[in-house]
Amino acid sequence: MSALSQRALPRLAGVRILVLNWRDVRHPESGGAETYIHETTWRFVAAGAHVTLLTARPPGQSAREQIDGVDVHRAGGTLTVYLCAAWRMLRTGRRYDVVLDCQNGIPFFAPLFLRIPVVQVVHHVHQDQFATRFPPVVAAVGRRLEADCARWVYRGKRSVAVSVSTRQEMRARLRVDGVIDIVPNGGVPFPQANRTRAEVPTVVLVARLVPHKRVDVLLHAVAQVRAVLPQVRVEIIGGGSELGSLRELSGRLGLTGVVTLHGRVSDDVRDALLGRAWVTTSTSDGEGWGCSVLEAAAAGVPCVALEVPGIRDSVLDGRTGWLVAERGPAAFAAALVTALTELANPDRAAAVAGECRRWARRFTWDRSAELLAASVLAARCDMSRNRRKVRPDMTTLAWFIHDDPPAVLARLRLTDEVAVAGNRMAVVLRGCDDLAALALLEELGASEVRVRTAGRHEVLAGPDVAARSAPGSRASIPGTCA
Repeated sequence: MSALSQRALPRLAGVRILVLNWRDVRHPESGGAETYIHETTWRFVAAGAHVTLLTARPPGQSAREQIDGVDVHRAGGTLTVYLCAAWRMLRTGRRYDVVLDCQNGIPFFAPLFLRIPVVQVVHHVHQDQFATRFPPVVAAVGRRLEADCARWVYRGKRSVAVSVSTRQEMRARLRVDGVIDIVPNGGVPFPQANRTRAEVPTVVLVARLVPHKRVDVLLHAVAQVRAVLPQVRVEIIGGGSELGSLRELSGRLGLTGVVTLHGRVSDDVRDALLGRAWVTTSTSDGEGWGCSVLEAAAAGVPCVALEVPGIRDSVLDGRTGWLVAERGPAAFAAALVTALTELANPDRAAAVAGECRRWARRFTWDRSAELLAASVLAARCDMSRNRRKVRPDMTTLAWFIHDDPPAVLARLRLTDEVAVAGNRMAVVLRGCDDLAALALLEELGASEVRVRTAGRHEVLAGPDVAARSAPGSRASIPGTCA
């Protein structure tokens, strides 16, 4: 197994980082965005950085706390947190070297208050979701703040997106024209001792029960699946504003005894239930990534999902799940029947579970922290010594042999992700086309070179030395290829 080179994290020693996020990991409504910030920033602290998080203060929590070395300062509520953070930036902004400004629909607009490097972190674009949470006038203001206002305030600033889908939406809908680095979420190993699949077809969903997750589509689909697979069972884990209405809908559809809505449960109970699953599902209108999908994959559980932004990144269609292009309960029910019927075959189920686990292992929080650290450092320094003719979002994969890997690492940008196994190297060159990649590797004296444009899932999963002979690779430097 090739090892990913960590070059950026050690360089954070002594760097003072201000993080702006509307919630912290101990907020009662914390979710994937809060886990992302927590898992990356405590690793920044372990590398020697000083990290301060400004966030909202829910009832019953202290104004100041240290969590895994990160200094957490809380003030304000869901919306007033932005005013509190602005006041704090004006008062104490000179203490910091760089800002991670996390946009959860509404940005903190840090460049208006600070004259230091700012990296904007975007999990997903909220243009369609404001209307599900706010009255029309407030929703219209939210859409304008996320798009037009943010585009002006953050012009020229580096951004981070958690998936290719998010970057595409940022380009198309928010019209962001600066550098956007891809830094996916990490994952948590699943306790395989808890993995004993149920005897009957079982669907387990772990999710926040909020409107855009569209769990009602799953319930309507299950009502149709029962006609073909009467033994099907559904376990739904998680709390949220939709819990009561979903329980009512389940009763109206005659799913009592078929669907169980557990609400919030302990991690042990969640893992035990997930370990019994045949599949998980996603009927969301759109995601930035799909944390619960990868958590299920780590348990060997595939996903049946609507083919939407974010989910198309986290599910490998036909390998770790089934993507459904057509919206609506009927199409989703048909896909569920197909998946559960296939997985009734033990050999097929074992093969899919293996694919799921292999895919999930590609995503670790150590890697995410390294990539985010590279973006932070790139925002602080001039990378012109590695300047190449680029298309902003083009990413190139390169496999090659070099007798001096440290010399290669010294020449590459920190945002170029590298895997090394002896003298064999694989590199993801971000913002670089194949011709520029070939010129660079020829200059470095690499041999047996293969390059090709990276696909969506390769951009997310990063380099793998073992994949160098994958179909579609092409040799391009005359005389150097096998």
